[in-house]
Amino acid sequence: MRSLTALVALFVAVLLVAGTASADNKYVGAKFCSMCHKMADKGGAYLVWEKSAHAHAFASLQTKEAEEYAKKRGLTKPAAESPECLKCHVTGGGAAANVEAGFKKEEGVTCEACHGAASAYKMIHTKGDLAKSKEAGLVLPDKADAKFCEKCHNSESPTFKGFNLKEMWAKIEHHGPPKK
Repeated sequence: MRSLTALVALFVAVLLVAGTASADNKYVGAKFCSMCHKMADKGGAYLVWEKSAHAHAFASLQTKEAEEYAKKRGLTKPAAESPECLKCHVTGGGAAANVEAGFKKEEGVTCEACHGAASAYKMIHTKGDLAKSKEAGLVLPDKADAKFCEKCHNSESPTFKGFNLKEMWAKIEHHGPPKK
């Protein structure tokens, strides 16, 4: 009976650690991801991101148009400083408390916005262990689930014109390394 209790306690502890791993992770920034994901044999995902609107999301808050939107909405800070804007235009919502030194808000919406803060899985992931990377917080969103994207692509955005997952995914589609 004691061994069963110990086994149950161990199982619960593993679940608790696994459940909080991604919550404790810090954002590392796209530059770290680029070291591998620029290469074609690693899927070239960084190159796709670099050309996307996501990569320029923060910069878009620094435009005259963004300032006008912010004023129209009654925001008290410039768009590039307003939590209402940063929550979708910067990975992690611009929350500087949960970042490593390499993270730059100027990178906009990076890999980690969809794949989770990488501090705990980044080194595991570089070794190619997908299962352990997921255990440490790597997220692989379901490409068919628009709800993930609609956290930001929704009617709260002043420029929202509807969201078509198939059309939008085509703009950012990227693949992992080829199967061996």
